[in-house]
Amino acid sequence: MDRPKDVSEILDEQIDTGLKEFKRSNSGLFISAFAGGLEIGFSLLFMSTIFTMFHEHLSSEAMQFGLALCYPIGFIFVIIGRSELYTEHTALAILPVFDGSVRPKDLFVLWGLVYFGNLIGGYLFSLMVAHVGPIIGFIKPEAFYHIAHELVDYDWHVILLSALLAGWMMGLLGWLVTSSQETISRIIVIILVTFIIGLAGLHHCIVGSIEVFSGWISSPDISFSDYLKFQIWATIGNTIGGAVFVAVLKYSHASVK
Repeated sequence: MDRPKDVSEILDEQIDTGLKEFKRSNSGLFISAFAGGLEIGFSLLFMSTIFTMFHEHLSSEAMQFGLALCYPIGFIFVIIGRSELYTEHTALAILPVFDGSVRPKDLFVLWGLVYFGNLIGGYLFSLMVAHVGPIIGFIKPEAFYHIAHELVDYDWHVILLSALLAGWMMGLLGWLVTSSQETISRIIVIILVTFIIGLAGLHHCIVGSIEVFSGWISSPDISFSDYLKFQIWATIGNTIGGAVFVAVLKYSHASVK
């Protein structure tokens, strides 16, 4: 068997991967992020379909567990398919800045392109699935409300701290995917980490954007202010979790000889 990668090897690979992203054209980054926003929406499609099929037959605990099992599918599509995802870049893209290879200004440009590409792709996916799902019948509108309500029914500071934990885990996920040797091991790592995020109900600013936006356009009980409250605090929390708790700490201990 291949030996485990040393922490310095993982850091070098992360920096190299981050630098490659900075060398891509802005249009290429945005299109990849737009695709990522579309692809990660399949988590919502899977979750809302399973909710529609089984919520009348399962306890709330069993339903939560079942939805958490559905949650990783969009992340597998995006991460293994190498589309851009904002919560990967909160940690990944900041490492070349610490290394002195990239200016902070370029970091914010990259973050902006990936973030808004993800959001726009997610909005389009929401519009499609919220329209087609109820017509065909594989999703009932109450599924969108239930999933969205589980994210917005908190004060801002709860969303912030929950998102910080989710951002921390997503940053660790990027680190673990880099340390993994094979595609199957990477898929297993993605499933384990994102399953925990889904089971705990932690706030992810891209998947959650799709979930809450779908709830808003499908139910009068989810307001646009609910969406904005979620999106602002989830984005801040995810960014802090990935940039500080992963990028800063991992870079600090990996670069100390």
